[in-house]
Amino acid sequence: MAERKVLNKYFPPDFDPDLIPRRKGPKNSQQVVRLMAPFSMRCNTCGEYIYKGKKFNARKETVDNEDYYGIKIFRFYIKCTLCSAEITFKTDPKNTDYTAEHGASRNFEPWREEKEVEEIDRLAKLEEEENNPMKVLENRTTDSKREMEILDALQDIRARNARNERVGNTSSVDLVARIDVQELEDEETLQRKRMDEEDERLVREVFTKVSMPASSSSSATSEGDETTSAPTVVTVKRKAEDVEPSLLSLLSDSTRSLITVKTSAMHTAKKLKVDGKKSLGIVVKKGKAKA
Repeated sequence: MAERKVLNKYFPPDFDPDLIPRRKGPKNSQQVVRLMAPFSMRCNTCGEYIYKGKKFNARKETVDNEDYYGIKIFRFYIKCTLCSAEITFKTDPKNTDYTAEHGASRNFEPWREEKEVEEIDRLAKLEEEENNPMKVLENRTTDSKREMEILDALQDIRARNARNERVGNTSSVDLVARIDVQELEDEETLQRKRMDEEDERLVREVFTKVSMPASSSSSATSEGDETTSAPTVVTVKRKAEDVEPSLLSLLSDSTRSLITVKTSAMHTAKKLKVDGKKSLGIVVKKGKAKA
């Protein structure tokens, strides 16, 4: 069964859309649109009320030589439901609303009410200031404070713009020079740090630690006996170019005397042991013992 509504059209093989002539219409042609009344209005011809939301078949066009910060303004043409008089209104981007232009008047305009409220508040304020001098002083203080805040904000904006302009006008050569100077400073800092580390290492090598045996004051020497004690750690501090001093010169007088006495006693005991063996006539022969 064939479809009742055919959507596909037949195009012959030799169809060329470039050969179709284009129609040239007027520059600002009107379009027929379906819309609802954006506000309640009253016809100026017959006094008929047209309420908001009433549907119309309207004509739409773009207003020539009139816009709001680049936003186009459109005009709509409708007819009164009673006398068929022509009524026009257009868009109002400034107040995000519509404005009655010809043939009818609005029953209620929000911005007009705001202006009236502002005017009422201004009159009430003036009347209150006339009756209360302290209120005048408070209002002046508030106004001056607000003006100072506005001037401070304006000054900050000007300073920021001037700073941005200076940065924008800076040439690339100056930026490259600043980058080179920063890199040189970083290299000098690294080299100085490396030299400081080398100096620290040399100082640690120079201040070495030397260990030597120390004798106790209560040691007693006897024939064939030897006394031992824990070694004493002495720190030697010298410079790299000086000659290394002797160990005995670094010790105190009491320690030096004790070491001298102990050394002489050890040599005396060893000599007496050898002399005693020779006086007794004991001869030690090397060889295997007989069973």
